[in-house]
Amino acid sequence: MAAPLSADVLVRALRGEGVRVAEHGDWKTHNRNHKGPWGPVHGVMLHHTAGVDSLALCRGGTPDLPGPLCIGLLTKDGTVHLVGYGRTNHAGNGSAAVLEAVRAEKPLPARGPDAVDGNARFYGFEIENLGNGRDPYPAAQLDAAERLSAALCRAHGWSARSVIAHKEWTRRKIDPSFSMPAMRDRVTVRLGSKPAPPAPPTGPGTPQKPVYETFPGAAFFVPGRNSPLITAVGRRLVAEGCGRYEIGPGPVWGAADTRSYAAWQRKLGYSGSDADGVPGRASWDRLRVPRAGGAVSKEGGPA
Repeated sequence: MAAPLSADVLVRALRGEGVRVAEHGDWKTHNRNHKGPWGPVHGVMLHHTAGVDSLALCRGGTPDLPGPLCIGLLTKDGTVHLVGYGRTNHAGNGSAAVLEAVRAEKPLPARGPDAVDGNARFYGFEIENLGNGRDPYPAAQLDAAERLSAALCRAHGWSARSVIAHKEWTRRKIDPSFSMPAMRDRVTVRLGSKPAPPAPPTGPGTPQKPVYETFPGAAFFVPGRNSPLITAVGRRLVAEGCGRYEIGPGPVWGAADTRSYAAWQRKLGYSGSDADGVPGRASWDRLRVPRAGGAVSKEGGPA
């Protein structure tokens, strides 16, 4: 439970977490507060837009659902566009049991009847995506979702359990169309370290090839695997102060690579079997390996 941050404090928190922010018009006073109080707030709710012209829609809404429809819109290049602040038409009614779990920072229960006004209790953010299972969420966009969620949790002293999906709030919704447990894992890792600069933007007007290598899967990293990607990984580990190489790094995955990656995992706050030196999705996304000269197939082997 907490009083909402002021608009100026929100912006400082987002930028302090490395979020790229764009401010639109009178966003600081554009809200639905005349319909009821906003706060105390208990967490962050994530959505996907499922449509086009997202920025205009999020700011203005529709005749049946007046705007703003969120505090901010996350576009595919990783920018958070601030369109309103205060009570926004993003959540609607949802489960009292879910609200109580978020307030207590406990695992979420099954969704109950729609009995509580979520517009008054959550910060709401829309993520630009069709939600059809085919429209991708670029790495920069997911990075922004992680960062803004962590920024608000850090500002309020919340854990990642305070970050929920619209689909976890009510049976009426299916958004956002990505794994929320995985997103909460990312937020947990981020909260365990100091804020870092954001990834470069991608999208229209920028190169279409990803800036960073996509995760090839843990099975790719087996002893003896030979790939330019492994050299790129080793160079990033050295740059992060985690290199444990006497010679190299080189293109063949070996014991020194495993030791170096384990050091990276420990730097992120992992321990025990979670710091075994085998790359996982969350730690890989944080390492940001530049695209290497060789390609990697979807199955994890050389293409």
